[in-house]
Amino acid sequence: MNRFRWIPAVVVVAMLAGCVPSFKEDTEVLKNTDETESVVETTIIPSMQLNDNYYRTLVPYKESASRGLVVSNLYTKYDIKEVEEGLMRLSQNVYDTENYYFQEGQYLDTDTVSNWLARSNQNKDEPEELRGLNPPDVDANGAPLSPEVRAKEAPIYLAHVVEQNYLVKTDDNKVKLGGISIGLALNSIYYYQKEQYGDTFEEPIPDAEIEKKGKEIAEVVISRLRQRTELQDVPIVIGLFKQAPNNSIVPGAYFSYSVSEKGQNSVGDWQGINEKYVTFPMSAPDELYRDINTSFQNFKQDVDKYFSNYTSVIGKGFYQNNRLSKLSIEVPIQFYGTTEIIGFTQYISGVIMQQLPLDVDIEVSITSINGAEALIMKEANEKEPFVHIYDY
Repeated sequence: MNRFRWIPAVVVVAMLAGCVPSFKEDTEVLKNTDETESVVETTIIPSMQLNDNYYRTLVPYKESASRGLVVSNLYTKYDIKEVEEGLMRLSQNVYDTENYYFQEGQYLDTDTVSNWLARSNQNKDEPEELRGLNPPDVDANGAPLSPEVRAKEAPIYLAHVVEQNYLVKTDDNKVKLGGISIGLALNSIYYYQKEQYGDTFEEPIPDAEIEKKGKEIAEVVISRLRQRTELQDVPIVIGLFKQAPNNSIVPGAYFSYSVSEKGQNSVGDWQGINEKYVTFPMSAPDELYRDINTSFQNFKQDVDKYFSNYTSVIGKGFYQNNRLSKLSIEVPIQFYGTTEIIGFTQYISGVIMQQLPLDVDIEVSITSINGAEALIMKEANEKEPFVHIYDY
């Protein structure tokens, strides 16, 4: 294959960037580091931008003020990744990647987010702007609700809050806050126990209820953010993310977002988002997924022909507006020989072109107990894939 490469694993990330960027000198600018603008630091705007789907980030990189909470608050590693990547994707509707620079959220610290995620009766002595956004677990008289009643009438809706900052360069060679984005991760299932250390039960939360409560919480969040002087005159993007069940192997997705324009103390009109992750193969696919499911099953059958024993092949499809835009496939293998891996990878590369749709981005990860062994990537409508064998 013309695009077959041997590359050390440490540099493969650079090859996955897409188009090759132009190399110009980085730009040094000044950045305010406190609200009074009396303290500034020198920071760098990198000239290299991977492609139009990525924001440039300032150097030195600043971690989120609530870093670490996302891992403990969301059920799966898939949701942890998608709640942030999905928010960045919908932010591009407001903040273009050419003129805005990405920075992790600096305004919502760990204590603030933790307080917001509590039930409203759990921190009622806190100032109004720090009280819990989830419903109380007591009745009007202050008596605790039973686990069953709590599950049906007062589940935990808000699981996590993600903040992202988008900066712009000013005429006097500085950068300032140009806007922020907030992601509200909402539970689709409420998990509870009837007694301590007892069995765990599930109570699904209807989609209509998730959306209704999510929009109510969004109104409160916008109102609280606008109370901060530094956030009164910037647009705020706020998105609603439906978290997947805790046993899911695909993430949830954002289903609605709104923009509170600068100076506006409430959310704007809500815009629906039609995105969904699905797994392949499906036993009884809906009409929307039937053709792709058939193609995937044919791909899997060809993979199985290569092995004397069964190999589990799982696909994850990302649909936008009812159209498959990306297909990610994991192929675990049980042999370790270098020549075997090369031969199998080349075989799979051919099967991709024969069995899978041409107008879709495709990524195939071949793994063993030793970790990643090979990566195959094909961009939509490309005539041949990019193939990489990891050289450890």
